Amino acid sequence: MTRAQTDVAVIGGGPAGLAAALEADRLGLGAVILEREAELGGILQQCIHDGFGIHRFKRRLSGTEYAQAFIDQLEGSSAKAHLGAMVLEIQCPADDERVVYAVSKTDGMIELHCKTVILAMGCRERTASQVFIYGERPAGIMTAGQVQRMINVEGFLPGKSAVILGSGDIGLIMARRMTLEGIEVKGVYEAMPSPGGLARNVSQCLNDFDIPLHLSSTVVSVQGRRRVESVTVAKLDESRKPIPETEEVIPCDLLVLSVGLLPENELSRHAGVEIDPKTKGPLLDESFMTSVPGIFACGNVAIVFDLVDYVSVSGELAAQGAFDYISKGFPKSFEYDQVNASGNISLIVPQRLKKGRDSGKRSFFIRAKAPEKLSKLEFSQNGETILSRKLKAVSPPEMIFREVEEQGLGPVEAVLEGGAANA
Repeated sequence: MTRAQTDVAVIGGGPAGLAAALEADRLGLGAVILEREAELGGILQQCIHDGFGIHRFKRRLSGTEYAQAFIDQLEGSSAKAHLGAMVLEIQCPADDERVVYAVSKTDGMIELHCKTVILAMGCRERTASQVFIYGERPAGIMTAGQVQRMINVEGFLPGKSAVILGSGDIGLIMARRMTLEGIEVKGVYEAMPSPGGLARNVSQCLNDFDIPLHLSSTVVSVQGRRRVESVTVAKLDESRKPIPETEEVIPCDLLVLSVGLLPENELSRHAGVEIDPKTKGPLLDESFMTSVPGIFACGNVAIVFDLVDYVSVSGELAAQGAFDYISKGFPKSFEYDQVNASGNISLIVPQRLKKGRDSGKRSFFIRAKAPEKLSKLEFSQNGETILSRKLKAVSPPEMIFREVEEQGLGPVEAVLEGGAANA
C-alpha cells in the first residue's frame, strides 16, 4: 500500500481539478490530484473544436489546448498527480484529517491522508435507459460524448446516417463533426420548445451546415434487431406527449443521445455530502464547501457549467475555501444564511452563506428557467439592493455569472425578472 500526506486531495484531473490544484499550490498548500484516466485534462482531451478560453485567455482555444495550458503550469508547480487512480472511498476520522482511498495499476492501493478534499469528478451523460425510448436495444445507440470520443480520439466512424435526440451542446457539436466526417445527419430532435445548447452552437453547428432542428419533437421508438435500422419520431403536445398522427419513420443506423448531463456524485453521497435536488450537485456555501466540513466541490460535479472558463473559476474558489478552512483551524460546524432565488431563476450556486463571514465579493452562478429577451437581475440584502443589472437576453442553457459585493450579514435575495420589469 502507498501511503502519503498532503494538505489538499483533488479528486479529478479535468479543468476544475487542475485549476484547484494550481490555486492551492499558489496559496502555499500541498496538493495531490487523483485522476482515474491515463492523462490529465478530463473531457477536454476529446474536445478538438475551438471556443474555449475566451474569458480566461482572451482568445479561442481548442479543448485540448485549454487543458494543456493548465497541464504545463502543473508541471512547473509542486502539485503532484496520480494517473490511473480510481478513488474508492473518502473517510473523515478527525476534524483536521480526511483519508482518501484509491487504487491504481502502478501504485497499488493508495491511502492519502489530507486536511481537505476537493471533489472535481465532473459529470456523466444520461443514457438510453434514462429517457425511456421504446423498441429494441440494438447496436448503434450511443451518447454524444461516446461518439465524440470514438471519432476524435479512437479514429472510428460509428455509422453512416444519424439522428440526434436532444440539443445539448455536445450533440450540436457532434452534428457538425459527423457532417464533416461524411456521416449524414438527418436531424436534431428536441423535446423542449427551445434548444438545450448555446445559441452560438445552434448557429455554427446546425444552421451553417443546413442540419434541421425539430423542436417539441422526440424519438418514440427504435427499429432494428442487431443494428439500428430506423427510428420513429413524433411531435409533442403541450404536455410533452407524442401526437400519433405526426409520427414519421426515419431510416438511419446511428441514434445519438444528447439528453442532458448529471453531476458524478456517488463518492459525494458515500461521504455524507448533502445533495441539492435542483443542481443534482452538493449543497455549497460561498467557499464552495459542502455540508461536510473540509470537503469542497467544484466544476461539473457541483453544477453543470456551459463554459470551461467558469469551471476553472469554481476550482480556484474551492481551493481558496480549502486554504481558509485550514488557516482558521478546521472549524467543526457552521451556521448559514440562505441564498433565496425567485422569479425566472431555476437554480443558483452557492445556495447559502456562512454566518459571521466578512463582507466582501461573492461569485454567483445562475441559470434561468425560461428564455427572455429583456431581463433584470437584482440582488438584495436586509431590504437594500446590492446589485442591479439589466440583461439583454437570458436562456436556460447560458449560465449567468455575477460577482456581488455583499455585507456579510443576513440572507441574500436574488431575483431575475423578465420582459415588463425592464420597460
